[in-house]
Amino acid sequence: MHTIPLQQTAKTVSNTSKPVTDIIEFYNEATTDYQFWSKSYNMHFGFFKWFTTNPFKRDTMLNEMNRQVLKRVGLLKERGLLADLGCGVGGTMRYALTNNKKLTSIGITLSKFQMEQGNRFLKHLNGVILCENYDHTSLANSSCDGAIAMESFCHGGHHRNSFAEAYRILKPCGRLVIGDAFLKTTPEALCPGGKYFYKNLCTHWNLSRLGSIAEVTEELKKVGFSKVKVEHISFNVAPSVLHVPFAIFGFALKNLFNKESLKKESLHNLKGSFYALLCGLQLKSFGYYLITCIK
Repeated sequence: MHTIPLQQTAKTVSNTSKPVTDIIEFYNEATTDYQFWSKSYNMHFGFFKWFTTNPFKRDTMLNEMNRQVLKRVGLLKERGLLADLGCGVGGTMRYALTNNKKLTSIGITLSKFQMEQGNRFLKHLNGVILCENYDHTSLANSSCDGAIAMESFCHGGHHRNSFAEAYRILKPCGRLVIGDAFLKTTPEALCPGGKYFYKNLCTHWNLSRLGSIAEVTEELKKVGFSKVKVEHISFNVAPSVLHVPFAIFGFALKNLFNKESLKKESLHNLKGSFYALLCGLQLKSFGYYLITCIK
């Protein structure tokens, strides 16, 4: 096992505003529920590809999303250091490190619970998770060959600070890949139903907001990325999104069978998943994108 070339001790998150503490509480309590979504704790939607993935087997699509993202960041088979900004318990990191023994990875999460559990999962792999804010990490300037943000920057509202921090830690010609849902318009321009779904999505998943794809593209260029490629992949993601109602029903049924009451955070997670499905059906207003940025 290679030595990880950066400090492995987690620093205290300095941002203690209420939205951040809400996110920490949400993931401290709801993370274990994600095992029902993915045995590998892939805390994101999947990528359907003809003749490669099975639309009835969710984990094949979730792992294909990991592969697609790593291919775009340029570290599918190559040697390098990968930063996972908002890594959860490291599902994507484990996929990357298991399939590429030459890779080293550092994950960032606000949740101490996710850090501890994720590092147990990474015990025999060349990776570590730090408990930090992805807007203000301890990673050195120009230290990473690539960075990814899988459905994580939305918790900060797709803010310029997140993009600037990713730019800072990347080496020249390093790549940032963002996989996330974005608005195609402004929140004010949404139809009444769209506004209702969007409001509840943000409430139940502790999202500051979703950025508009046009605004986010411009902000990425302003922080210094020389090339920004935007791919609309909603139709690739849709088959995994359609698993949401079945997953919700199955999870609720499991708790009922085990005579367990749903935790507040679990209930929020389930409701957020439901509203994510409803937002996804608003094709004119919402879309799922992969954004590849080169420093």
